[in-house]
Amino acid sequence: MSAFSLRMCARLVAPVLAVSGVLITAPVAQAASPAIVISEVYGGGGNSGATWTNDFVELHNRSDAAVDVSDWVVQYYSSAGTAGGAATLDGSVAPHHAYLVQMSAGDAGTTPLPTPDATGTARMSGTNGRVDLLRADTVVDRVGYGSATTFEGSSPAPGLGNTTSATRNAPCIDADVNATDFRATEPTPENATVDKPGCAVSPPVDEPETIAQIQGASHTSPYNGKQVNGVLGVVTAVGPNGYWLQSTTPDGDIATSEGLFVYTKAVITVAVGDDVSVDGSISEYRPGGNPNLTTTELTGPKVTVITSGNDLPAPVVLGVDRIAPQQVIELLDPVNVEYPDAVFDPTTDAIDFYESLEGMLTTVRDAKVVGPTKSFGELTVIPGQKVDAISTPRGGVLYSGYDHPNAMRVQLDDSLLPYGAMPKASVGDSIAGDTVGVIDYSYSNPKLEVIETPLLTPGGLQREITKTPSNNQLAVSTFNVENLAPGDAQIKFDRLARQLVNNLKSPDILALEEIQDNSGAAKDGTVDSTQTTVKLIAAITAAGGPAYFSRWVNPQDLTDGGAPGANIRQVFLYRTDRDVAFVDAPAGDATTAESLTMIDGRPHLALNPGRITPTNAAWDDSRRPLAGEFTFRGKTVFVIANHFSSKGGDDPLFGRWQHPVRFSEDARHLQATEIRSFLNLLLVADKNANVVVLGDINDFEFSETVDIMVGSGANAIVDLPRELPPNERYSYVYEGNSQVLDQILISKALTVAPPGAKHPGYDYDIVHTNSEFYDQDSDHDPQVVRLAMRGGPG
Repeated sequence: MSAFSLRMCARLVAPVLAVSGVLITAPVAQAASPAIVISEVYGGGGNSGATWTNDFVELHNRSDAAVDVSDWVVQYYSSAGTAGGAATLDGSVAPHHAYLVQMSAGDAGTTPLPTPDATGTARMSGTNGRVDLLRADTVVDRVGYGSATTFEGSSPAPGLGNTTSATRNAPCIDADVNATDFRATEPTPENATVDKPGCAVSPPVDEPETIAQIQGASHTSPYNGKQVNGVLGVVTAVGPNGYWLQSTTPDGDIATSEGLFVYTKAVITVAVGDDVSVDGSISEYRPGGNPNLTTTELTGPKVTVITSGNDLPAPVVLGVDRIAPQQVIELLDPVNVEYPDAVFDPTTDAIDFYESLEGMLTTVRDAKVVGPTKSFGELTVIPGQKVDAISTPRGGVLYSGYDHPNAMRVQLDDSLLPYGAMPKASVGDSIAGDTVGVIDYSYSNPKLEVIETPLLTPGGLQREITKTPSNNQLAVSTFNVENLAPGDAQIKFDRLARQLVNNLKSPDILALEEIQDNSGAAKDGTVDSTQTTVKLIAAITAAGGPAYFSRWVNPQDLTDGGAPGANIRQVFLYRTDRDVAFVDAPAGDATTAESLTMIDGRPHLALNPGRITPTNAAWDDSRRPLAGEFTFRGKTVFVIANHFSSKGGDDPLFGRWQHPVRFSEDARHLQATEIRSFLNLLLVADKNANVVVLGDINDFEFSETVDIMVGSGANAIVDLPRELPPNERYSYVYEGNSQVLDQILISKALTVAPPGAKHPGYDYDIVHTNSEFYDQDSDHDPQVVRLAMRGGPG
């Protein structure tokens, strides 16, 4: 296809300048096939990923004479028909010339439009809408696109995106049918200064394109924004808004996929097994926005069914026919993998491997479940063959370092199945035989859109139960209870209570994270969490547990992050029936920093409980640490409960930016430094102080965040997850990767058993009760350390 034929019609882009806004509400008449037509419509200007900074509408004079357009109006409407901004035109359009109408600007984009011939106020939708060209009370031309309810012909022009416009097909024929008059293509705005035939010239006859040519050996199609025709393939799967084609004559190159998605919106006119020929436009769709990859789509299709009832191509068997690079997502230095000069190698890079199978029938044989079924019907599996990963004792795969992403993981997705059909799977379950689907990508992950409901074989995974502490041990635990609020169903409180009583054996001191205030996520100024805490304690007692006491510090409203309005915080629960006491001292408040006071040569908390450096910028929009001082049978124990900033905002493992940047860890490094500074004060004052630092650290045991907290030299403390066997180091399962997010660290004094003690200094356990199961009470596993606080037989 020639460069000229790719730019054969008027282009549009979306800028925003001052213009006279005109709101058209009166009924108007329709003119047929005028000299002036709308040649391009673009509403993605200034949006994320856009090149152009403004929306635009481009007109074209198809005639051999100039046309005066003074006082004509370009009027924008929403897809539902609500009038938006407009532009009033001026001057004339020379024969076979364009006329550029600039509309509003967005916050992104890199390139201003060419100098516009008119400017308007419309904030156009980048996906769905309508544009009318009006002369007095007459509609000269109209383009409805996407899901517009008003349009020319039987259906609107294709839906658009931030990088695609609706462009009239050459030779600017106006058949008054938006669906066939326009294609989705790369925006190419041109103004009246360009002297060229434009879309008045018929394009050359094009040769048919193959699916492999369209996909190319790259993450974006070399035909992006271009028209293709005569694309041959058999329909392999049908979804709610389109279908997949696969070539029956592959080119033999493993780098070029033989599958392609055809986007139809809602109308499907083909069936699985149909051998078809399709014309349309190629575009790249980015599900979930940046920093996700795109998927290649054929839009605005015109399809011809050649034969029906054909056999489908044999699925590619993962782990047998093709083996994903196991522990390398992208081999090279950081790069946008969609850049034209990015090296594409599916033999070394897993991100390229899955791209090379995009849209193709693929199967996972004897799949092993490594991530439980989620609420949106996704579950993560690995093939049953040729997997090079560290397995957990309970059937998962361990995320053991930044260089071990377990890239062989595949998410099974249920978008082609009846609602709720995906089986409820937990880690350790399996699916015998072949699980067949088409390779897709959305929201940061390669996915297998399965075409039949998988038949699950349960693995029998049971929730763990930890040991009961001895009489001489102090049990200290941490548990993120996932946005617990008084309005939650009683069953959530009851199930959490049963975990605390039966699985954790009612720890002596419990640090809870994500306790919401009395009104939950309502933004009503409430900050106290008494109702939440009282309801949980009552559930624990009803489950046969002790009558816990509680302590916490209310945060300032809307300052500690988490669900807006929820004001989540850490809360201490403790058992006085086991001789645990909360040391008497004034309670802190939201903004007063914790400090130490010396009594008889020993350090104590000046505030109990108190918040550590709560006004420091390290804690902006994040939970402040809660420090508490306890005694257990005459021994003082300091406990610091934490909930560091989340990993939200980091680049995903399978995103367009490689290698992924962990933006969020900068905040956690600052937070860890604040904890380390407080520990230094405490351990300098008493090198033998009993200190437990615990909570949802939102970082891995091998991370720099934990290194900072551990410290070095005489004041170093011990991170207990690092003391476990490597394959047991996990408290959370994210997208099939078992990993540590929660930590317990203890001072060196607590690692040494007292004289005569039956037990060693500590006994640590991550209690797997949630993260591996589809029916979770929280997304985190709790953990507990049993500390030998005094000697004796136990």
